[in-house]
Amino acid sequence: MPHINAVMKHIPPEYLALRTTKIGHEACTLGDMFSRHGRYKQAVELYECALADSEKALGVDHPDTLTIVHNMASVFDSQGQYEKALEWYGRALARYEKTLGADHPDTLTTVHNMALVFDKQGQYEKALEWYGRALTGKEQGLGVDHPETLKTVQGMAIIFDKQGQYAKALEWYGRALAGTEKALGVDHPHTLSAVNCMAVVFHHQGQYAKALEWHERALAGREKALGVDHPHTLSTVQSMASVFDNQGQHEKALEWYKRALAGYEKTLGVDHPHTLTTVHNMAFVCDNQGQYEKALEWFERALAGREKALGIDHPHTQNTLRSLADLHQRTGQTKQAQSLQARSDALKTPRN
Repeated sequence: MPHINAVMKHIPPEYLALRTTKIGHEACTLGDMFSRHGRYKQAVELYECALADSEKALGVDHPDTLTIVHNMASVFDSQGQYEKALEWYGRALARYEKTLGADHPDTLTTVHNMALVFDKQGQYEKALEWYGRALTGKEQGLGVDHPETLKTVQGMAIIFDKQGQYAKALEWYGRALAGTEKALGVDHPHTLSAVNCMAVVFHHQGQYAKALEWHERALAGREKALGVDHPHTLSTVQSMASVFDNQGQHEKALEWYKRALAGYEKTLGVDHPHTLTTVHNMAFVCDNQGQYEKALEWFERALAGREKALGIDHPHTQNTLRSLADLHQRTGQTKQAQSLQARSDALKTPRN
């Protein structure tokens, strides 16, 4: 297939061994690889090929086919195409319910992931409704302390945090933490995720010292369990940088952001969304310091990378676009600000 061959030209030699005689399996495997590395456009092309092959060979309701449908939804979610993600998750959900039943783990995972999308859309009540549905099914089918159940508990805690219900968020994070410590141990990545999330709530409450204390606990555990350059470890490093920034410790914030950036570039590459988030955040710190030329340089790098990796319509790209326009405006560069603002406004105009 021509588009597979075109994509294959860009695949590192170490991945060429993944090729098999079955083009659909090959495409799905490579799609997973591209998705993990933030190369979403290529992932979609490969999943489309895999889906066509799987539907033809196995049928539309076969578990392997539904896994591809589910993975497509995940990529659209990562791209910020939330309506499209919900459409594909809905397609997977209907077929999972038909073939496996409403309480099957695969069905409930899809329900959970739909809640995640509603969360990203800011539809918090709807997210809680879908998380509640997933939680009920998981508690009944898997038990209250099963890792998948606790993952949904943590998802609900995230919503309460975003709603400003910090006491409730800490209560639910505490439940997730107690459950994961019991089921998996204190140094398990799932446990450390709950620890890190509790730190984030303390941060949002303005309890910076407590936030750093919990982040440090998460960081020590993640470095030990996952390594210093693992994306989860680097996420904690980045969170600590954000706390330092909010404390007014801008130089320390930049130091920690640079640490995160070096790790992301090494592990994920310069154009990965996680890397570009760090670049964007570094621009903000430079802006806060009054280092406007440096801030412009970092915002421009973030914008170019996000346009390439995520597309101009992605919320993260639009956020950088607006931030750059605002900085140009504040520094008297009116023409550049107006040009960027026009691009931003054009994105809001409905397309025929």
